[in-house]
Amino acid sequence: MGVKRSLQSGGTLLSILANVLTVLSTATNYWIRHHQGHSGLWQECINNICSNIPCQTTLAVTAACMVLTAGFGVVAMVMGMRITCHKGEPLRARTTIALLFLSGLLLLIALVGYTVKNEWKDDVFFSWSYFLGWLALPFYILAGFCFLLADMILQSTDAISGFPVCL
Repeated sequence: MGVKRSLQSGGTLLSILANVLTVLSTATNYWIRHHQGHSGLWQECINNICSNIPCQTTLAVTAACMVLTAGFGVVAMVMGMRITCHKGEPLRARTTIALLFLSGLLLLIALVGYTVKNEWKDDVFFSWSYFLGWLALPFYILAGFCFLLADMILQSTDAISGFPVCL
């Protein structure tokens, strides 16, 4: 397995891991904990009684960015798998790279918005669902860079293939 294929495989594995962490973070309701219970993007549980959170602008933007992150991440992961498993003429990964970096940017916007909203509250602590989102962020960025480097190798190989040099 060459360097290009290793980078593509690594990018695919990193995107799978980032997507699992993002979906877990988005679906669970342990973003913050307080003395009476916990809450997430969709529900708030107080004294073991859970109810839907009424619509709040910052929370709606955070939830929308998280859902878009997961959606773009899954599309990028499928495209990355196709690139990695493709035999024959090598495929370019520009769209996959753009989607992975876009997923990272949307995730960053969601997490920073949520942090700003809840940082100043007394007796509120960020919990594991929130930290899973932060953990997914470097995996999206690293997956994007893996595919970017693999694409640069492919592009440079194509560029020098016409030269009469024996490498």
